[in-house]
Formats: sequence, structure tokens, C-alpha cells
Amino acid sequence: MSVWLTLIRPDLRHRDARRDLASAVGMHHRLMMLFPDSTEDAARREMGVLFRLEDAAHHGPRTPQVLLQSQVRPDTDRLPAGYGSTVTRELAPLLDVLRDGLTVHYRIAASAVRKSGPTTRAAGASPIITLTGTAADQWWQRQAEEKAGLKLISAHATPLDAARGERGQDKTRIRHTRTRFEGTAVITDVHALRTCLLTGIGRGKAYGCGLLSIAPATRQAP
Repeated sequence: MSVWLTLIRPDLRHRDARRDLASAVGMHHRLMMLFPDSTEDAARREMGVLFRLEDAAHHGPRTPQVLLQSQVRPDTDRLPAGYGSTVTRELAPLLDVLRDGLTVHYRIAASAVRKSGPTTRAAGASPIITLTGTAADQWWQRQAEEKAGLKLISAHATPLDAARGERGQDKTRIRHTRTRFEGTAVITDVHALRTCLLTGIGRGKAYGCGLLSIAPATRQAP
């Protein structure tokens, strides 16, 4: 199976780039345009499309960049002219070196939530409860150790702006609170880890949440 990681550095002078960066829904639609035409939600899952917005410093102010992971190579020529620069590489060399007992750096921007209980829902509260602070930290530890095959050594949490936007077809407003978790961990179940690397973790995967990045600890963190 081929897995591709594409780095997109949008040019903030480009109107479409600024608009996409302001809306998780807009960015989702933009990135899905880089793949063969299909029903978007089904195609996203079938092609393993995940993305994450990050800031990068390049000898000056921090600028936004997009990490796009997929199991089909994106056609970056479909981006509007002048949208920004792109670099695509295969992740197979990284996946091939993963093994139980290996220490890795990790990073993920995830939507930490839990389902509310029946009593809370009966009172009219939202069925999904956003987690912050210690509760979010505990959520990530459970996801890492019970789902992703990682034994955490260190974990640093940073609250991020929510992924938000409006779906054009039904005007539904999308909002996923995000927290960036990063640190080091030891692989305890490499098969579980590979699954999470390919499919993501948590809610909001279509809108910039859930992409887990790792790198062996002897290399630079992702």
C-alpha cells in the first residue's frame, strides 16, 4: 500500500488560499479536488485523506502550512495557479522501520470529546461533550495507549483554534475543538499504530483533525 505525505505552503497573497485557511470546510473541499472525482465523504475514507494545519517558521514570521496524507497521490496541479508551493513524498520508508519497542516523536491535532450520558441528553444537553485541560490529556492517553499502540513517555498539550466552517449543501455549521498533543512514546503494538496512522484518531477527520504523525526519536520530530 502506498501512502503519500504532501506539504502545501499556501501563498497568503492568493485570495483562494486565504479563504481556505479561514474555513475547515473550505480546506476540505479544496484538498478533495486533488483526487479522482467521487462522493467526497466516501472518497475521503477510501483514499485515506487526512490533513492538519500547522504554523512553520522560515527565517521570519510563522506562516501556515498544510500536511496532507493520502493513500492516493494527490494531483497538486489541480490547485489554482499561484496557490502555493507543494512537495510530495512517500511514507513507506517510515512505515517500514516501525517496530515494537521503538521510541518515536508524535504529533496530532485532535478533537478530544466524549459522549454525554442518557441523563444529560434527556435534559437537552449536547450528546457530545468537549474535553479540555486534564480531561483532554486523559483522553489522549487513552487513545494513544488503548487504540494507537503507544506508551506515552511525555505529552504536551496546546489548545488550538477550533476547526469551523459552513457546509454549502445544507448550511450546517461545523465546529470541532482542537488540541495539539505532542511528545515521545514507545511503540507497544505496531499493527495498531499503523492502522491509526492510516485512518486517523477521533472526530472531525474531514476537517483537519486526527492526523497522527510520528518519527523515530533519533530523527527530527514531525
